[in-house]
Amino acid sequence: MRGIMILAAILVVLGTSMAQFADKISTDKAQARAVDKARAMNAFASMQPQTTGQAGARSVTVPRDSSGHFQTEGRVDGRRLGFMVDTGASVIALNETSAAQIGVRPLRSDYTANVSTANGSVKAARTRLAMVDVGGLVVRDVDALVLPDSALSENLLGLSFLSKLKRFEFAGGKLVMEQ
Repeated sequence: MRGIMILAAILVVLGTSMAQFADKISTDKAQARAVDKARAMNAFASMQPQTTGQAGARSVTVPRDSSGHFQTEGRVDGRRLGFMVDTGASVIALNETSAAQIGVRPLRSDYTANVSTANGSVKAARTRLAMVDVGGLVVRDVDALVLPDSALSENLLGLSFLSKLKRFEFAGGKLVMEQ
């Protein structure tokens, strides 16, 4: 009986230690995400369309964040939204909260598109965005999908925007978009 009590005490101590360790790790990750988001917002604030050697061409450069993603901010129909650039996404994907911020509120019956995500299949609502502006690169009449918040934690800047640019490329740890 005494051995069982000692084992139970050891397990309680180990469980408490592991919980504290897990809490510290999740706090560190949350802080890293907050820093990355702040960097993305600062990068957007400092992004100015740059005239390249070609007459009238504009380009925007987005640095890679610490997790290897390209985070940027854009304006959709005049309202600011954060995006992760995703060349694997066919269209811009918005979560419901962000869509509501720009006035897009699909009815439950509008969720008719089947979408495959990293977390499995989910229903999405099709929409069209009148204007998307990323650092002065403006694309009009852009296809998009609205996904439930539970299926999409951050908005994705997909090919329905990127394919309407003159070019986009990854070079030297940066994403360069040109119009």
